[in-house]
Amino acid sequence: MFIIREITRAIRITILLWLVTAIIYPVAVLGVGQTFFKEKADGSIMQNIQGEAIGSALIGQQFRSERYFQGRPSAVRYSQGKLGRPTGVSGGSNLAPSSPDLLNRVVEKSSELSDESIQPFADIIYTSGSGLDPHISVRTAQEQLERVARARNITREEIVPFIKQYTEGRFLGIFGEPGVNILKLNYALDLQEINRRQNLGLTP
Repeated sequence: MFIIREITRAIRITILLWLVTAIIYPVAVLGVGQTFFKEKADGSIMQNIQGEAIGSALIGQQFRSERYFQGRPSAVRYSQGKLGRPTGVSGGSNLAPSSPDLLNRVVEKSSELSDESIQPFADIIYTSGSGLDPHISVRTAQEQLERVARARNITREEIVPFIKQYTEGRFLGIFGEPGVNILKLNYALDLQEINRRQNLGLTP
């Protein structure tokens, strides 16, 4: 009888813990998130003026055109294309500092940046550990300023306010360094161009 009683008690405890951890707690967290933090809970998805999703402000996007600020390189491609569907893959290259592949990639990227007269700072040379970083440092954004302004046929002074606007400060004011959100910055520049063309009576 003692064994049966203990088994029954263990089953009841297991069911109770399952209800709390697998149903009650997740539903409560989901409810709070959707009620008070819906945008963040849904992944901080950004939309264009047509209401189409163009990416998450929390996920690093790949930009190749000279018209855009380029983000930190990644060993994986979480998003395919400029604003493509997410693959769900994240992570670093796991290459050792002594790896010839790593050295070749860094040298190749440095040469590419040098050809564009861009100072090869670490955050635009080395891949991130997660492959998802959406930010670059302010100085790396400033290094790309001339190229983007030239490609968009606007002045540097027109872009600087956007860099300041989309620079996010240190976490809790003390952790990390300020960083520029690339997706927000590039989309703001696209919106500015659309508005300018509309004001001139040109087709967007």
